Amino acid sequence: MDEHADVVIVGSRCAGTAAAIAFARRGRAVVALDSAAFPSDTLSTHLFFPHHWAELEMLGARDRVLRLGAPMHTRAGLAAPGVEVVGRFESYRGSSAGSCVRRPGLDLALVETARAAGAEIRERTRVTDLVRDATGRVTGVRYRGRDGSEGTVIGKLVVGADGRRSTVARLVGAAEHHHWDNQRMMAYAYYEDTRDELRNLAMQWRYGDDLVTVFPCDGGQLVALLMPPVARAAEFRDDSEAAFHDAIRRVPPFADRLRGCTRVGKVRVSYSHPSYFRHSHGPGWALAGDAGHFKDPVTAQGIRDALRFGRLLGESTAAHLDEPRELDAALARWEQDRDDQCLPMYQWANQLGRDDAVSPIEDAAYRWFAGRPGGATELLDVFSRNRLPTEVFTVGRLVRWVTAAARNPGVQRGELWRTVRRDVRREIDRIIEQQMFNRRRAASARSLLGPAISAAAPPLHAR
Repeated sequence: MDEHADVVIVGSRCAGTAAAIAFARRGRAVVALDSAAFPSDTLSTHLFFPHHWAELEMLGARDRVLRLGAPMHTRAGLAAPGVEVVGRFESYRGSSAGSCVRRPGLDLALVETARAAGAEIRERTRVTDLVRDATGRVTGVRYRGRDGSEGTVIGKLVVGADGRRSTVARLVGAAEHHHWDNQRMMAYAYYEDTRDELRNLAMQWRYGDDLVTVFPCDGGQLVALLMPPVARAAEFRDDSEAAFHDAIRRVPPFADRLRGCTRVGKVRVSYSHPSYFRHSHGPGWALAGDAGHFKDPVTAQGIRDALRFGRLLGESTAAHLDEPRELDAALARWEQDRDDQCLPMYQWANQLGRDDAVSPIEDAAYRWFAGRPGGATELLDVFSRNRLPTEVFTVGRLVRWVTAAARNPGVQRGELWRTVRRDVRREIDRIIEQQMFNRRRAASARSLLGPAISAAAPPLHAR
């Protein structure tokens, strides 16, 4: 016999559990299905900023995550050759530190919080198809367990929270209306961290075209993450161990931070992780987390946005589940709100994720922030979503940095002006993308849902 629930969620990690918690707290019957068993790992940078902790607090999961014992990052910094910009975080809704929490513990804490809220989380269960009514509206899912059992769950809303390769997105035909191919790959490994005096510091270094980071995490470990240009992919495919150690040697302060630390486990690699927005709602369905939107991991925003917009999905639609037309309108508002909040960071992440070497203008910017009282906090405010990138990287400041680079006798004038022209072209492209965003999203919606699709309402929440 068919089972029934108010909401069926496909995927039970960050976005899926956040949505499950929000719906269950509002008295809705929730069934969430995941092919994994918990605790289990998944490819992830899992770095936290203060706004991550704020989301965990709102979900009621903060205490469970704190008990995992990850060190609090009270300081963070970005560095280039000869300069470091290190400082403290500004508070975000009462949280003023970051952290780094490995996914097995984090995801289990979220699953336990969802169960405590009243949601049913089923593990080792894969969704194989969607159920639709005579009008084409999605009304449920078909699933298969690892033990071979099969069944159907009927619901008023199906939420795809099943990641970048979302089964739900594929089955509803949700296409990308914006796409950016990653210019940097990702490789990371865990180390036993022997540097107790640095356990409160998260760092990123850029040397040449290398971008590397160290984030102290739970279990007495740290994660050492490399983001080399995709052009180096062949080196990692041939011998990931050798390529990883070559990158460490190329960045002296990175090598110094890892000195005396012993690696635990293998090197994990992601070669392809393009950024995108997908149209994320339709009759009876929605896409949350990476299923609907993914940004370059260089800014480590994916977990926070999965938690936030999973939660907001439940909060903004739970009251409308019994009225299909009202539900569809609420889903449209939710997607508009998500996109309005995420587009600035998506664009900034795509810029930071380019495979450029440190330019003379960037070097001047690093030095300016390093010499400015509170300069590091200004930069960290962008990662914490306290400020928009355009509020920190202003035209006036860009002129100041170009002038400083021009006065630097070590900078070749030809290289500087080539960089200026390149950056101006990129900024024009960014503005055009921003202006065209809603038009391209609307075209994607019409292609998917037909010309009768209604315009999305104004956003529900401030950034």
